Amino acid sequence: MVRLDGTSLTREEVIRVARQGCGVVLDAEQMEAVRRAADFLDEQVRRQEPIYGVSTGFGSNADKLLGARRAREGIGEPPSPGRSLLEELQHNLLITHAVCVGEPFPPEVVRAMLVIRINTLMRGHSGIRPSTLEALAAMLNRGVVPVVPRKGSVGASGDLAPLSHLAIVLLGGGEAWFAGERLPGAEALRRAGMAPIALSHKEGLALNNGTTQMLATAVLAIERMEKLVETADLAAAMTLEAFAGRSRAFAEKVHALRPHPGQLAAAASLRAKLAGSSLIDCPYHLIPRFRTWQAESWTLPEDQAQHFDIAWDWVPPAQRHGREAFYRRFLPFRGGKKHQPQDAYSLRCIPQVHGAVRDALDQAIRVVEVELNAVTDNPLLFPDAGDAAAIEDRVISAGHFHGMPLALAMSYLKAAIPVLASISERRLNKLLDPATNDGLPAFLIGNEDATDSGFMIVQYTAAALVNDLATRAHPAAVHSIPTSANAEDHVSMGANEARHVLEMTEDLGHVLALELYTAAQALDYRRDMINAARRLARRGDLDALCSKVGNAPSAGTEAYALFRSECAELLRQLAALDAFRPSPVVQAALARIREEIPFMRKDRPMDAEVRRMCELVAQDALLGLHPS
Repeated sequence: MVRLDGTSLTREEVIRVARQGCGVVLDAEQMEAVRRAADFLDEQVRRQEPIYGVSTGFGSNADKLLGARRAREGIGEPPSPGRSLLEELQHNLLITHAVCVGEPFPPEVVRAMLVIRINTLMRGHSGIRPSTLEALAAMLNRGVVPVVPRKGSVGASGDLAPLSHLAIVLLGGGEAWFAGERLPGAEALRRAGMAPIALSHKEGLALNNGTTQMLATAVLAIERMEKLVETADLAAAMTLEAFAGRSRAFAEKVHALRPHPGQLAAAASLRAKLAGSSLIDCPYHLIPRFRTWQAESWTLPEDQAQHFDIAWDWVPPAQRHGREAFYRRFLPFRGGKKHQPQDAYSLRCIPQVHGAVRDALDQAIRVVEVELNAVTDNPLLFPDAGDAAAIEDRVISAGHFHGMPLALAMSYLKAAIPVLASISERRLNKLLDPATNDGLPAFLIGNEDATDSGFMIVQYTAAALVNDLATRAHPAAVHSIPTSANAEDHVSMGANEARHVLEMTEDLGHVLALELYTAAQALDYRRDMINAARRLARRGDLDALCSKVGNAPSAGTEAYALFRSECAELLRQLAALDAFRPSPVVQAALARIREEIPFMRKDRPMDAEVRRMCELVAQDALLGLHPS
């Protein structure tokens, strides 16, 4: 059980309640503060003090004071429902504000809304009675999950419409899920052993006035983003391995010179994920490039099973002028890896881009963690201010329901999502393009019969997703539409902002899954091609190795003698190496993928594989694996 006291709720506890079905218990000591606020409000009502939302109307109706009886009482008016005007005000608030549209939120979002709303009311500044708060907690603990449509909040005065859907079930209205069945609210309560309640002073306003929907969706979106940022680092690491990339751009001393926290964390994450790799920083000349398999490519029977051939080009002395020092350090062979000391931006700048996304995420976390234990309804009660204080100093109308702190934090995070997806898609595309993939086959398929498309269209899907994310990244918070006859003349649209982020995380996960799917194929090719060259060298067959090298001069010439001697040195260096392998972290992720999706030698149906890859990412199945 999660103990709620209004001041110590954490994101982790919200996730436990939302996703794991954990229940809540109300802190007994803090319930005394709740009781004092309710008693204080009751006393002010007896004194006939004018209090917004208690003895006045709401919004632009705030200038209307409630009378002692209905205006048409006794003049053709139907019989009273047995509620005073003050009680009728609260009841009507919920039943007229529950007007959201669209598909319902998943139960996990609604459970997060319930625990957050209960916690803020526990602060004792809202005037809700302990019995009403206990009924709200009982609804959560007994598995009654109100049906809350997704769209209808402008984010000030809080999430009025969705919170009314949340609270109306307590009155026996609306709809709710119970035991997997969608039911009328009254029936859901009955099956849970509960009865509808009647609202007292300000309780409708306490229940529906606050930032709870946007906060609940923000908490769940952040939890998903934390996993996706790690997944992005893993996908980048696997892609780097497939490129036999350069790691010095991730060095700690490099990032100490520009110490953005997210950038430092991303660089450290990459260093950890790449530690122990023999592919990263592999010398240029040891990396062969792909050549299409032919029957004469391999002479030994065991090599005929290869799905590729390998090749280098020899750099003749006439092309080495001014580069002699380089070719003393790296042998004069051009294979798969270009002779350049830096990789493309999508590889070299991973810490800067992933790190900036981490910084946006950290800002959202900071805002959310403040909001989780904030009071966000209106007006605010200060029952302990002392009897000498004026009523205006003990009941204060303010604007804590305004969602702009959350809205701007989530708009920042929303803009970061297509950035993370975009650099992932660029890495994926780079793996497929023979002009940029450092010697891998086009579209990562051997295609010796010219019938195979390989991974070509995987990039199309990733591109479509990135475009869709980019078009959805426009900040909702920059466009306020006034409400309530201009009484609420500036609103946050934070509910839309947070909902967008939560929904966009799914497509971000899909893009990262497509990169991992592609990088696994590329990494298998890269590792197998280098290891094939190594095995060839270990046999000591210099003629076989020389046959893999283009630009060979004519036999019997001085240049040919140099060519043979340099090929012999390439053979020696390859033979001296242990089998090439990725880092333990990347190898563990690759092995997990290969448990379900084999290497693709020839075209085959890919739809089920893509779905399964997306599921693995959604389940975080590639994170936290223990390398063997």
